[in-house]
Amino acid sequence: MLIVGMMSGTSYDAVDVAAARFRRDGDTLWMDPLGTVDQPFDDALRAEIAAVLPPRPTTIEAVCRLDTRLGQVFARAAATGVELAGGAADLVVSPGQTVFHWIADGRAMGTLQLGAPAWVAARTGLPVLSDLRGADIAAGGQGAPLVPAFDALLLAPDPDRPAPAGPRAALNLGGIANLTVVAPDRPVTGYDVGPANALIDAATLRYHAAPYDHDGRFAAAGTVDPELLALLLAEPYLSRPAPKSTGKELFHAGYLDDRLAAHGHPVRPDDVIATLTELTARTVAAECDRHGVVEVVAAGGGVRNPVLMRRLRDLGAGHRVLRTTDDWGIPAQAKEAYAFALLGWLSAHGLPGALPSVTGAGAAAVLGSWTPGPPPVRPARPGPPPRRLRIGT
Repeated sequence: MLIVGMMSGTSYDAVDVAAARFRRDGDTLWMDPLGTVDQPFDDALRAEIAAVLPPRPTTIEAVCRLDTRLGQVFARAAATGVELAGGAADLVVSPGQTVFHWIADGRAMGTLQLGAPAWVAARTGLPVLSDLRGADIAAGGQGAPLVPAFDALLLAPDPDRPAPAGPRAALNLGGIANLTVVAPDRPVTGYDVGPANALIDAATLRYHAAPYDHDGRFAAAGTVDPELLALLLAEPYLSRPAPKSTGKELFHAGYLDDRLAAHGHPVRPDDVIATLTELTARTVAAECDRHGVVEVVAAGGGVRNPVLMRRLRDLGAGHRVLRTTDDWGIPAQAKEAYAFALLGWLSAHGLPGALPSVTGAGAAAVLGSWTPGPPPVRPARPGPPPRRLRIGT
């Protein structure tokens, strides 16, 4: 089965596209990566997305226009993905751009992703799976993170692939840091740890008019401010137990303004960026320590920040190995696009894609809504879920 997966994360800088062929062999699901590409958002589109994100006020007209424009952008990206698949595919997974994730008293009440899937279906002529978070929220879950279904299969015990003894974790460093912990003696755990690049990007844009800290050069030029770091580490979300999820509705530029005001002392711009980078490293390392993680497999844009990666290695030195998904043949930047392609395979086969042990849902949900028509695979009765994922060539 050929599937095109797409992902636009909380950094809203591009849509990542991946094409993959899936084939099942007993309880093993094989994924053959066929290629990846990223379609950068232009400055105008980034500004439109930023304009509707909390805490900014917006209008239904602005939301409608953005929904349409993103649908058209995703349609062009999906067409590129079909080309990566050799000009033919069975379905496209287009989860859309998250603009609001409604959390009240630690519970997900609703979620909104924009990017009208009808444009994707019209451009490719293929069934499109979208709205992947809603079914899990309706079942009482957080609706996020969803990538742990991919992580759990990728890091599952495999007699043909030796693994270190002890819990392993998959880490995604996007706008938000997501952690999935896979251990042989307990259910899979996954949640949003806290900010990864969200606050770093906000500070970099403000102080240097750059969308992100390229090669970590601003963090490297700065010094961590201990008092500001302590203030940031006191954020209540960071100590809240899982299941939990968050996004830029909490960790945005206004949030940073509030913390700097509470700090009460001037801080050099690069010292702010260095402190925010240390915040990400400290919070991720603390969660890995809490779970006794012995190996971390990282992905996402943050792996391109050498300062962040060095601090993660330093904080785990002697008891934890840090690797990236590139070691598995999955480009770190495209991992989530491949993960959503996998979720498409599961939904097409009537299998749940959200893990209740991760999201807190009362039952495992088959994810997504189809546009147009039924899914391409309609088994009379869903078969057993695969137990592991292996990557082909």
